[in-house]
Amino acid sequence: MALPVLYSFRRCPYAMRARLAIAVSGVSVELREIKLSAKPPAMLEASPKGTVPVVVLPDGAVIEQSLDVMHWALLQHDPEGWLERDDAGLIARNDGPFKHDLDRYKYPERHDSNALEHRESGLVFLADLDSQLAEHGQLCGKERGLADMAVMPFVRQFAATDPAWFESQPLPHLQCWLSAHLESALFANVMGKFAPWREGDLPVVFPLP
Repeated sequence: MALPVLYSFRRCPYAMRARLAIAVSGVSVELREIKLSAKPPAMLEASPKGTVPVVVLPDGAVIEQSLDVMHWALLQHDPEGWLERDDAGLIARNDGPFKHDLDRYKYPERHDSNALEHRESGLVFLADLDSQLAEHGQLCGKERGLADMAVMPFVRQFAATDPAWFESQPLPHLQCWLSAHLESALFANVMGKFAPWREGDLPVVFPLP
């Protein structure tokens, strides 16, 4: 039986959160790691928008948005109850204003931006996350859920832009939360390195056993 195909790029935060949900669900997919500079024709034929993640189902249906991929996987199997710990408003802030600041902080030359201004603007969101984490340790309770995994890859990228600065900020709950997720077995599973997929390659089944 054919597996769903997942086109992904391991360092992309959108693709990362999709892989996290697929991995925790245990739903098997054929992973096709790509290079953003050399997107395979099969991916562009399925999804002309050319961004990852993309899931192509065996019936030909295409899922093109990372949150939709997360929901698709978790609706099939949600052993940790991630769907019960969602926060659509928080994720919208992450995907909108915070991602805007992240891009302009991380890539100021590309956006002709003032990196420090966008770092300070992004810090407002980080401080709100820290406050929300103070109560239970995760964004929607005591256990990790969809909100945590939808936001964490972007916080990771923001923190990695200047690790010393991030560690110096008064964000103890956020720093602990991020470190714990980055050290988890789930994160290690989704961050395995794979050669870029080429037509004719043997299928790579994900998640790994």
